Amino acid sequence: VGSEMCIRDRDMTQIILDKQIVNDDWTLVADDAALSAAQEVVNFSRWAAAEGADKDALVAKRDTGTLGIQLNAGDTADLLATESQGFALINVEFPKFADGRGYSAARLLRERFGFTGQLRAVGDVLFDQLFFMMRCGFNAMAMREDQDLDLAVKGFETFSSSYQGDVNDTRPLFRRRG
Repeated sequence: VGSEMCIRDRDMTQIILDKQIVNDDWTLVADDAALSAAQEVVNFSRWAAAEGADKDALVAKRDTGTLGIQLNAGDTADLLATESQGFALINVEFPKFADGRGYSAARLLRERFGFTGQLRAVGDVLFDQLFFMMRCGFNAMAMREDQDLDLAVKGFETFSSSYQGDVNDTRPLFRRRG
C-alpha cells in the first residue's frame, strides 16, 4: 500500500451509495503522501494545516472534483462550514458504534452549510445505523468489513416512513398525509 492507506484493505472495496452497492473509487491518503490525479480523500487536519503551494494544490484538486475530505472523531462540521460546498465527497468517521457525533455533523453539513455532495459514513458502521444515518443526511456508507452489504441494502426496506421530519423531508408524518 506504500504511502497511501485505503479505507479498507481489499482488491475492490464496495460501499453503499444511494441504497445501491457500488465500487468505491475514492482512496484515503496519508497526511504525508503526495497527491495524484485519482479521486483522493485527505484528513481535515491536512486541509486545515496546508499553506502556500500545498494549499493551492489541494484547492485546485478540490475544484476539479477529485478531492474529498474526512472529518475524523473530534473534527466538527463547523470547522469546515461553508467550505464544505466545494468538495465532491465528505467522509464522517464513526470511531465506534456508540459514538453519535457523526449524526450531528451530517445534519449540520446538509442543513446549515448546504453540502449537496456525497456524504459518507466511515469506520464502525453497522447495519443497525443505516436508516438513521440516511435520515441525518448520509447518502453513502462504508460498512465495517464484517457487515453483509446485500443484507444492509435490503434493510432500507424495513421502514417505509417515520413520524418525524428529517433532512430528506422536514415535514412530520401528519403533514405528509393528506
